[in-house]
Amino acid sequence: MNFDLFADETPRRWTETLAPGAVIQRGRAYDDAPALFAALKTVIARAPLRNMISPGGFAMSVAMSNCGRLGWVTDERGYRYTSCDPLNGEAWPAMPEVFFQLAKQAASDAGFADFEPDACLINRYDVGTRMSLHQD
Repeated sequence: MNFDLFADETPRRWTETLAPGAVIQRGRAYDDAPALFAALKTVIARAPLRNMISPGGFAMSVAMSNCGRLGWVTDERGYRYTSCDPLNGEAWPAMPEVFFQLAKQAASDAGFADFEPDACLINRYDVGTRMSLHQD
């Protein structure tokens, strides 16, 4: 089920188990959306969204940024996590508390009570962008 981004009604929240250890938490972030968007603006002001270059030399159609202790990057050297933003050489912005708490609580509700988020990859999908099948 897909929720209409512009609907006025609050979506139902429920957890759907896909397999042992794999769940979808539908409607999970809905109540936190205003705080998440405000925090997102702060992060991308410091680490702007960008279309990274794949090891094959192609610009990815999805724009990305990161926050937290580590950030995911790709370039001609491959895919990896780094502690610094390659655009400015500075540490990635700190993970906003609202991101941290959402990830920690969602993981706990999914059965991973000891999870401590340290990285947050931010993807922006514009019309026509796509992400091929992959595994993180």
